[in-house]
Amino acid sequence: MNFSPFLFAKKPLFLLPACALASITLSPNNALADGSSIDKVYHPYVQVLEKEIEYRSRYQKDSHDNLDGQQRHLVGFGRAFSDTVFGEIYLDGSNDTGGSFSLDAIEIEAKIQLTEQGEYGSDWGILFEIERDKRDNKWEAGSTLIALREWSDWIVTTNIGLAYEWGSHIDNEWDTSFSTQFRYRYQQTLEPSIEIYLSEDSKGIGPVLSGTFRLGGHRKLMWESGVIIGVDGKTSDQSWKFNIEYEF
Repeated sequence: MNFSPFLFAKKPLFLLPACALASITLSPNNALADGSSIDKVYHPYVQVLEKEIEYRSRYQKDSHDNLDGQQRHLVGFGRAFSDTVFGEIYLDGSNDTGGSFSLDAIEIEAKIQLTEQGEYGSDWGILFEIERDKRDNKWEAGSTLIALREWSDWIVTTNIGLAYEWGSHIDNEWDTSFSTQFRYRYQQTLEPSIEIYLSEDSKGIGPVLSGTFRLGGHRKLMWESGVIIGVDGKTSDQSWKFNIEYEF
């Protein structure tokens, strides 16, 4: 299949989020994720010499006992290896409804910036990741296509993911996911947005606030906080998310 019309032509890029949304929503068998995909919408950019410490958390509020009160925590460290390649390692833990904490998984990511900013109608990147989940004794490897386009003061970022899970206690399977963010460039320290997440076990939409504080030199602090409302019976009623990144 020739992907060049999607990569380089301007008009088809307007259709990419809509096409992906339709394909995931209408096809019942192409999204098989075991857990919530509500987490983070990735941008495609890599800054040369960039280093990063990141913390992400998600708290679920739900009328179902098996989802209510669950918390997830990720702590990561990453660095740029060139002006187009960025790598990061995460420790992934959770609190169950009883309050006990456990370290569940280790994840490694590599992001590649595919195009220069402003080179085409949209800016493109791709994310590769591999995760070892010791709780369920399983592995997951996947990739995510990242697209970002700007219209005046609006920035639309779309992530389309494909992953494969395997392990001794699960059925080996392919998973797909879709997420998108519509962000309004109000001011650098405060940017409101709407995010949408779709996968087999999580479908949600909600408001998110984010901002960046520049601390001098290459140092900056980026934050993001919001709530995603579940729109089906499998997704928790509310997923509260908080992300903070320190770049230096």
